[in-house]
Amino acid sequence: MIAETVMKLLLKFNLIFILFFGTGLALAGWGSYRFLQNNARDEVVHRAELMMQSSLAVRTYTTQQIKPLLEKQQAHLLTFLPQTVPAYGATTVFDFLRKDQPEYTYKEATLNPTNLRDRATDWEADVINVFRNNGQEKELIGERDTPTGRSLYLGRPIHAPAPCLECHSTPERAPKAMIASYGRDNGFGWKENEIVGAQIVSVPMSVPFAIADRAFRSLMIYLAAIFVATMLCVDTALIFIVIRPVGRLAGMADRISKGETGLPELPVRGRDEISGLTASFNRMYVSLSKALKLLEE
Repeated sequence: MIAETVMKLLLKFNLIFILFFGTGLALAGWGSYRFLQNNARDEVVHRAELMMQSSLAVRTYTTQQIKPLLEKQQAHLLTFLPQTVPAYGATTVFDFLRKDQPEYTYKEATLNPTNLRDRATDWEADVINVFRNNGQEKELIGERDTPTGRSLYLGRPIHAPAPCLECHSTPERAPKAMIASYGRDNGFGWKENEIVGAQIVSVPMSVPFAIADRAFRSLMIYLAAIFVATMLCVDTALIFIVIRPVGRLAGMADRISKGETGLPELPVRGRDEISGLTASFNRMYVSLSKALKLLEE
């Protein structure tokens, strides 16, 4: 009976421990999952920004160093060289990257492009229209589903500066070599500083989020292992420090209540509350024994 009572006490303590520690574990897991997911998304955004900056660097390189060299050759050959176009250089360089990373994409999507390869798809046109409808918008970040999984895109508006109008205002002003290559039907009617398209980088979210999920699972396994080990250690300490001494007190009290006398006093070890309780019980037992002897006499 005493052992059953002691085990019930231990069971109650474990249930309370599991309730509170389990609640804390659940809250820690929820917070950790949110943190890891947000960190994974920040990593994706960082990759997209890095790729966007790389594309801008290629555009600048093409404008400042490649175009001046090729324009002279283009005039001599009377043929249009697409390498003089910054967008062509950025897109071509990115295509080399896509040979090893096909899920990454870069496109200078345009509503009315000269090269139909750059024509905006429906969702790209939506991004462009966001910039056109809100001239203060400088950057747009969003997510979309693709055949290979969830993807994050980063878009920035493409304006038509004055130099671009030489090729994109009217067919009459455009270089004859460009007309010969692309025709007179597309890529004209642009206005100065008008938003005509958007640079859009798409980066897959599957890899960083998979890493975050693995990190979360590992973290929860470690926390669960720590929880179990902590509970075992606490139970062991509770058994030796509280349960057993209280069990001895309960057993002796039960024997005394049944009329047994001449029992040895319980040993007192330490100076904690349990030791104080044991000493008090011994004094009570001695006083009770003396009182019973006086009554018998």
